[in-house]
Amino acid sequence: MGGGRYDKLQSQWIVPPCRRSLPLFTQTYALRIEDGEKMFGKQRFSRDDVEILDEEVLYNGFFRMLAYRVRHRLFAGGWSGEMRRELFWRPSAVGVLPYDPINDLVGIVEQFRIGALARPQGPWLLEVVAGQVEEGETPEQVARRELMEEAGLEVERLIPIQDVLLSPGGSSERVALFCGIAPLPGRGGVFGLADEHEDIRFHVVSRTQALQALRDGHCDNAALTIALQWLALHHEDVRQQAG
Repeated sequence: MGGGRYDKLQSQWIVPPCRRSLPLFTQTYALRIEDGEKMFGKQRFSRDDVEILDEEVLYNGFFRMLAYRVRHRLFAGGWSGEMRRELFWRPSAVGVLPYDPINDLVGIVEQFRIGALARPQGPWLLEVVAGQVEEGETPEQVARRELMEEAGLEVERLIPIQDVLLSPGGSSERVALFCGIAPLPGRGGVFGLADEHEDIRFHVVSRTQALQALRDGHCDNAALTIALQWLALHHEDVRQQAG
């Protein structure tokens, strides 16, 4: 990805979609865009087809809550009526699934999450390594920083998976997902920054075990689910290119 632009409307760094990776994945990405246009046609609407009539800051802390009055163009033609929409704003983020293609091992972190308090199994989740993008950082820089903080890893390379909006019905959060290639034998342990109250266990398991955990419903957050499904589709190509 390597860069982006600062969006004053959303007050966040907007990163263009990943297209730089190994040649195989670059070609695959281009084919997906072509296939999507065949199925759905070219996208008709853009940011210019939304009119923001008013913006109000409801809360401004570590996160922000905004209220908008908007209207937008309609598929049938013309414009919608004026509507109010509330937006939970948070900075863009990066997620990384560590993978060792030589030994066919996957790295997954486990940590406490306040958003999972009502989860029947408890608020400790299996996740990808993740962190927020600070102003002036590229997603690759964030990925390497978080891998060291949460797993003690230096990766050999980062393969882009996908940029995703996690809950666009009411949240601005966008995550750039990567697969991080690194040797993983013996790398499990407990990591995290004490001054940020992080207590993170880094698990190293076989790819088969990781995918079985996904099938059994233990990987119940979007970023890890997407990353593991990508790995299920692409692990043979990644292993082949690793030699």
